[in-house]
Amino acid sequence: MATLIRGKLSNKLSNAATAVSNKSQAKVSGMFARMGFQAATDEEALGFAACDDLDYDHRQGMQMDILTSDEMGGEASGDGGALDGDSHYQRDGTGPSPSASKDGGSTNELSEVRPKITAWEAGWNVTNAIQGMFVLGLPYAILHGGYLGLFLIIFAAVVCCYTGKILISCLYEEDEDGQLVRVRDSYVDIANACCAPRFPSLGGHIVNVAQIIELVMTCILYVVVSGNLMYNSFPNMPISQKSWAIIATAALLPCAFLKNLKAVSKFSLLCTLAHFIINILVVAYCLSRARDWAWDKVKFYIDVKKFPISIGIIVFSYTSQIFLPSLEGNMQKPSEFHCMMNWTHIAACILKGLFALVAYLTWADATKEVITDNLPPGIRAVVNLFLVAKALLSYPLPFFAAVEVLEKSFFQDGGRALFPDCYGGDGRLKSWGLTLRCTLVVFTLLMAIYVPHFALLMGLTGSLTGAGLCFLLPSLFHLKLLWRKLLWHQVFFDVAIFVIGGICSISGFIHSMEGLIEAFKYNIQE
Repeated sequence: MATLIRGKLSNKLSNAATAVSNKSQAKVSGMFARMGFQAATDEEALGFAACDDLDYDHRQGMQMDILTSDEMGGEASGDGGALDGDSHYQRDGTGPSPSASKDGGSTNELSEVRPKITAWEAGWNVTNAIQGMFVLGLPYAILHGGYLGLFLIIFAAVVCCYTGKILISCLYEEDEDGQLVRVRDSYVDIANACCAPRFPSLGGHIVNVAQIIELVMTCILYVVVSGNLMYNSFPNMPISQKSWAIIATAALLPCAFLKNLKAVSKFSLLCTLAHFIINILVVAYCLSRARDWAWDKVKFYIDVKKFPISIGIIVFSYTSQIFLPSLEGNMQKPSEFHCMMNWTHIAACILKGLFALVAYLTWADATKEVITDNLPPGIRAVVNLFLVAKALLSYPLPFFAAVEVLEKSFFQDGGRALFPDCYGGDGRLKSWGLTLRCTLVVFTLLMAIYVPHFALLMGLTGSLTGAGLCFLLPSLFHLKLLWRKLLWHQVFFDVAIFVIGGICSISGFIHSMEGLIEAFKYNIQE
């Protein structure tokens, strides 16, 4: 009996000590944050596969640790105090780090630091996202916008660079010592923080839906462009563009069995280098015809009906915000993030502007939705084959990211999951998980067959999700989370970006839908 009384008394005293030491733990956490003990983000695939979906399993594990520590009466509050405080600032302030094991092995796990990337490597990832093969549609934007289209390429680069920076600033808050500490990990965390406490998960759902739409539409565009390029490379063959799309999708079916992207990532660098070589070949051909450039065709006018579609095309070519939080969290020196964003977007702006201008000057009013379709047959076939290979090898990245978001939202959402887990206890993919993946591949094929319009789909996606993720949400979140710390010109920029982005998004969406309806109604082919 005496032992039981002593045990209860010990637990109460321990709980009281834990409550009193919360404030001191917070100060200790600030010290540890300055010493470099940053909470590691989840290991993610490269490129689009580094999408910012909220890892609910991680949060569930953290909540279980909290409950366990409460039941044990704060027994783990001794040696782990500094780590608890670090979690208070590095995560969401709810309790100890998930890495803290019940047997006191948290220090060993924390010491296993995951490899970080340099600013150059981070810049390479951003360049891959904003300098991809979708720049092939930019000359078509100049066709309908003239010099205003060129200005928009520059303007979009400036705005996307700015919104990327303010999105990262929303990941940080000041501790009691006035030091900036990372308290959020992803785009979804930021959205949830803005909607809390009334709707704590609404923002995350909105961002997840936008991510899924953008990733799936990216997959559809890869299938569309593959069919288009093959059809225009071999026009004399009795195979239609839809048939080429089916053939391309057949080659993509193995994506349904992917468990990770290690096999695909090996080809990423080669694909990117090949794409730069292709761009150089296209520019070189255009320069060879410099004497025939149609400067008189580039004017200060816009096609009121089709220019909003061009806005969506340009915005979509700059989308990288969905994985910037993860990228910044994995940098060796996060302080270099702003500099990295500056030079990557300056380089992208210059390269895109020059590529779009010289390509349009070469073919003027004959410019097609995919610029390589304008090349002579011999060169076109070689260039297009390389582009098709790049498109097919790029498809698994957004596909795998979309599958992960869907699985975590509907199959792995803890006790709130609508369907059972896609994976068995041995890690094998279950039948319904495989069905989900195959269904997604078939869906991208059907969309590519019935809506085979690269520029219209690209403009629709850029207007619908690109503008939202790059313009609207970052500026809105910045105003919401950091309102008291913003200067007047920052408030002005955020409001202006939100208003301009909203107008461009709505007009681009409406005109893209009108173009798709017209193309479907009159059976217009590219």
